[in-house]
Amino acid sequence: MAKTTKSVEQRLRELYKLQTIDSNVDQIKILKGALPIEVSDLEDEIQGLATRISKLESTVGDLDDKVSKHNENIKTSETLIERYNKQLDEVKNNREYEALTKEIELQSLEIQLSQKRIKEATEDKERKTEVLDRTKGIHESKQSDLEKKKEELEKIIEKTEKEEKKLKAESEKQSKLIEPRLLKAYNKTRNAYRNGLGVVTYDRGSCGGCFNRIPPQLQIEIGLRKEILACEHCGRVLVDHEIAGVAETETA
Repeated sequence: MAKTTKSVEQRLRELYKLQTIDSNVDQIKILKGALPIEVSDLEDEIQGLATRISKLESTVGDLDDKVSKHNENIKTSETLIERYNKQLDEVKNNREYEALTKEIELQSLEIQLSQKRIKEATEDKERKTEVLDRTKGIHESKQSDLEKKKEELEKIIEKTEKEEKKLKAESEKQSKLIEPRLLKAYNKTRNAYRNGLGVVTYDRGSCGGCFNRIPPQLQIEIGLRKEILACEHCGRVLVDHEIAGVAETETA
């Protein structure tokens, strides 16, 4: 825990040193770029495509079963028609003849209906197969992209992992030197901005974070280092270049 007897200058040096370490960690994250997110998004997309492929394959299989079923129905009806036609030669009265003729007509209608269903199922299968082939192509392409991005990310991680681990340990160690209230304010400000800057210098009279003009009197007070001062526009802690130079040298 930071001691309250520390001078403002020492507290500012320690805080800016923490900022320098954290900024180096941020640079490694920038080096990785959007790759981790892209890899995660691709994995989700590939999983979704795989699920769709599975459903389409199941649908195509069901359509094949339907065609097989209707072909069996046709064979059964043709067998019955053949039997009824033989029985026609042996009929003894009109009633038997009409009954057999009616059965033949019914079986003929069954054949026509099955043929219609086969045609519909075959056309549906063709459409589904076309979608399936296209989806498989997209899946293969996305899988290839994923492998390339994973390989790229792994190379970056391999290159930076040791340095990132070292910097994070340094950041944790440096954080313990700073009083909790100041550290909390620093983290809150740092997390509020995409560039992760919670402590900045001023250049040519402007804040190094938001680039708004800093009043001359405030510039003088920053140089005196009698209190910790923040930009009135963005809330970032402001330090002079000498403080920054020492902190950067220590972390180099």
